[in-house]
Amino acid sequence: MAVKLSLFYAAVCTAVVSAFVEELDDSFKDTRMGDTWIVDFYAPWCGHCKKLEPVWHEVGAEMRSSGSPVRVGKIDATAYSSVASELGVRGYPTIKLLKGDLAYNYRGPRTKDDIIEFANRVAGPVVRSLPSQQMFEHVQKRHDVLFLYVGGESPLKEKYIEVASELIVYTYFFSALEEVLPKHVALQELPAVLVFKDGTYFVYDEYEDGDLSSWINKERFQGYLHIDGFTLYELEDTGKLVGIAVIDDKNPSVESIRLKSLIQTVAKDYREHFNRDFQFGHMDGNDYINSLIMDEVTMPTIIVLNTSNQQYFLPSQPIEHIEDLVRFINEVLDGTAEAQGGDGILQRIRRVIYDAKSTVVSVIKSSPLLGCFLFGLPLGVISIMCYGICTADSDDGSEEAELFKREGRDQELTDEGSEEELEDGNDEQQPESGAEHSDEECEEKTSTEKKTD
Repeated sequence: MAVKLSLFYAAVCTAVVSAFVEELDDSFKDTRMGDTWIVDFYAPWCGHCKKLEPVWHEVGAEMRSSGSPVRVGKIDATAYSSVASELGVRGYPTIKLLKGDLAYNYRGPRTKDDIIEFANRVAGPVVRSLPSQQMFEHVQKRHDVLFLYVGGESPLKEKYIEVASELIVYTYFFSALEEVLPKHVALQELPAVLVFKDGTYFVYDEYEDGDLSSWINKERFQGYLHIDGFTLYELEDTGKLVGIAVIDDKNPSVESIRLKSLIQTVAKDYREHFNRDFQFGHMDGNDYINSLIMDEVTMPTIIVLNTSNQQYFLPSQPIEHIEDLVRFINEVLDGTAEAQGGDGILQRIRRVIYDAKSTVVSVIKSSPLLGCFLFGLPLGVISIMCYGICTADSDDGSEEAELFKREGRDQELTDEGSEEELEDGNDEQQPESGAEHSDEECEEKTSTEKKTD
């Protein structure tokens, strides 16, 4: 009885949670404009989609319970391909927030908290106003990186709003009057755009920093990061080189702690020198780096990655002091450091081979029996086919040789028969010629006898 009640309760809970996520169809194209939606475009056969499904139901339940105006839905993109095509869906699962005519792609971790934070950020105002210093301090505590426009109406504010509408998928944007700022923030002129991070602030300078969008895109990360595969993917958009201490963070050695400390020091103390070109951080373990550069790096070590063209740089000398690390970074910037890797044709071919090899090894390691079946069976079939082809060729060759021998023998017998016929013909011709001679002799004798008479 208790088991039945538990199953019934679980079924009811599942049904209730599922009710917070709306199943959409073709009519969604015409009805979506009146609301803000966050939608999961999925395929029934997609493994990643199935993994996201329980998380998506949790998102729906929490968004509903918190009173969020954002509606949560999902749609089978294979069954309703016209909707998916109209909204630019290229893969599964794809998460989009739809706000009027605008569609924002979600590219963050597929966790409940990250998805909800994205939905609330993008669904709200593009630029949020901070009316008081207390509000500014409250927001600053909640955000590691905070962009702020200070001043009244201006062309710079218009540009700031335009950039914010594009980059709201990554971070928040705020605006305030100068009176709201803390006393230690001193501005030379207004209007201005600032970024608060790493315990300090930096002011945008159009002449030194160039385009506002590019500057914000580069500054949206803290100066020092714990880097993983997803972070590297996001850093590609910044165009920065990435300096990484590759260490074993779970079992740190003295050398690992020392190299990590050196990278942190460079990120903080040499910001003015390297911030425009470099992002610094550390990575736990070397598996991702090994797969990225298709080589083995020993831990701990320091490596610089160029995410735009897949090149990487390793120190030619041991990094003993901060001066050694600064010199290595300068060598990368001025082009004297040896670049390895890249995205040329040979590297792409090598990448295909490496990925295929890695797939085979990972399958065999995770499931030896399955690996033997998947790769052993095709190899066995190919081997049997090759053996059959080779055997068939040799059999055909022996049959052809035997046929040639037989034809040769028949030809010899035919030649011998022809010779015998020729000899028989000669023998028959010889008596005939003799008979001709005897007839002539008889005639001669007859004529002689007549003369005698």
